[in-house]
Amino acid sequence: MPIESKFGYRSTALGVIAGHNLHGKTAMVTGASSGLGVETCRALLQAGAEVIMAVRDVAKGEAVATQLRQETKNPAVHLLELDLSSLASVRLAAEEALAGWSKLHILINNAGVMATPFSHTLDGFEMQFGTNHLGHYLFSRLLHPALLAAAPARVVAVSSIGHRRSDVHFDDLNYQSRPYEKWEAYGQSKTANVLFAVAWNQHYGAAGITANALHPGGIVTGLQKFLPLEEQRAMGWIDEQGVVNPLFKTVEQGAATSIWAAVAPELEGIGGLYLEDCREALPFDPALPYSGFLPYVKDPANAERLWQVSADLVGLKT
Repeated sequence: MPIESKFGYRSTALGVIAGHNLHGKTAMVTGASSGLGVETCRALLQAGAEVIMAVRDVAKGEAVATQLRQETKNPAVHLLELDLSSLASVRLAAEEALAGWSKLHILINNAGVMATPFSHTLDGFEMQFGTNHLGHYLFSRLLHPALLAAAPARVVAVSSIGHRRSDVHFDDLNYQSRPYEKWEAYGQSKTANVLFAVAWNQHYGAAGITANALHPGGIVTGLQKFLPLEEQRAMGWIDEQGVVNPLFKTVEQGAATSIWAAVAPELEGIGGLYLEDCREALPFDPALPYSGFLPYVKDPANAERLWQVSADLVGLKT
């Protein structure tokens, strides 16, 4: 039976974290200075965790950190500069993190970009695949010693229902031979996020570091910055007056499943899952078009293949 919880579609991150004591625990959140990242950090701090905010814009991050310290009365907030579109930045950030924290109990890979114009990371990878997957893959692998020292530890990969737009195209990851399509590229990167969690669990789950992926729900955040309002209207995300579709979640609700993945006792020792609405998701059913996953994201062979390919691309041993 799929794993359920008492929480659901409209639960909030603070509601999910209520009753949990994370004093003595250290958590890292990428993309922590906006959107879901802020609410994820808020909940972790509220429960007493020490939180490292991995951010691209340090000035913006410091402003958010100051606000969170005041609101949660928890001073244990730190900033780490991280640009996931640069492998050099990822390596430097991981080195700094390992020097500052010997144990990492929770890693939430929350940062991401969506539907970007065709462009490349500093290392020549298609921007969405390079940022959403490869940057997080390298960062997580490099933080493995701190996660292992803290075991049982959890890795959370924020994916999306957008994974249903594309499997991973191993023969052309970077759109060198096929026409670029922004939503297909986003889907490929989000499928990669889930396959990463599956493979991570295959490699490290037995050592006490589990990983799960999730769909946070539809939420209006900075993620939509590359989408014209006309396109958002055409997709039904907003109406002609700019009012958000009532099916969308608030950022507080959108961060709930990330927090559930990080702290839920139901998930202790369990990994390789795709979660949504604070429960284990079911395979896609056309009768329920706004939920569920396609089978290719849970394929263990593809997960291992992506693990090996990714290691080669970022210069790691498998």
